[in-house]
Amino acid sequence: MELVFEDASVFKRYVDGIAVLVDEAEFIIDEKGLSLKATDPSQISLVDFYLPRKAFKKFEAGGATKIGVDLNYFNQVMARAKPGDQLELSLSEDKSKLSVVFLGGAKRSFSVPLLDLNTADLPLPRIDFDAEVKVKADALNDSFKDANLISTHIVLSVKAESFVMQANSSKGSLENTYSNKDKSVVSLKSTEDVRAMFPLDYLVSIIKATSSDTEVTLRLKKSAPVEVTYSIGEGRLQYFLAPRIEGD
Repeated sequence: MELVFEDASVFKRYVDGIAVLVDEAEFIIDEKGLSLKATDPSQISLVDFYLPRKAFKKFEAGGATKIGVDLNYFNQVMARAKPGDQLELSLSEDKSKLSVVFLGGAKRSFSVPLLDLNTADLPLPRIDFDAEVKVKADALNDSFKDANLISTHIVLSVKAESFVMQANSSKGSLENTYSNKDKSVVSLKSTEDVRAMFPLDYLVSIIKATSSDTEVTLRLKKSAPVEVTYSIGEGRLQYFLAPRIEGD
């Protein structure tokens, strides 16, 4: 197996978006590309990552391969990437280690021990969502920071052609409203009004890998997980986060 990715700093963002929720997981490399599906330790959230083979400068899978990694450590290694570095990934001869090579001002090589995780395939939730909002990440970041002053949870709702984020506690209340006319909103559509509450820290983690102009799609249904999806380059990160019942 040998993979060459042109921009190591972009690949670092993919790992950021996974490691912020998941401690250990298996990357799957096959003829389609690189993928990963995993839940966080509490099983409140699920992340589904996919990077097609066309995104790589060189892609030699050598058959379907599973690579189990400690994502926290792998993320620390990827943090050593410098701007302009190229990334090379390959397996050691005994397939017990992942070779991570940064090519830029110098050739810097790391050897990362692999984990024998042998995880089962995770089915994605099948939900008939009632609302879909596509919004710029900076609007979400701002609202999450606002809500963090009030509560550890946030209510996401779509009503009267508006996307609303609310937080309430003994500290007070917050309501941020976005309409189709706002520049932060790319699109908004719904078949009925929707309202659901979610843990704020998980949502903050989910959009950690975005930049301010990243377009984030949220799909909502009452009493169902929220689906959050965005792309970085040709890579796609998709998340599902379980709701909290209001009043708990």
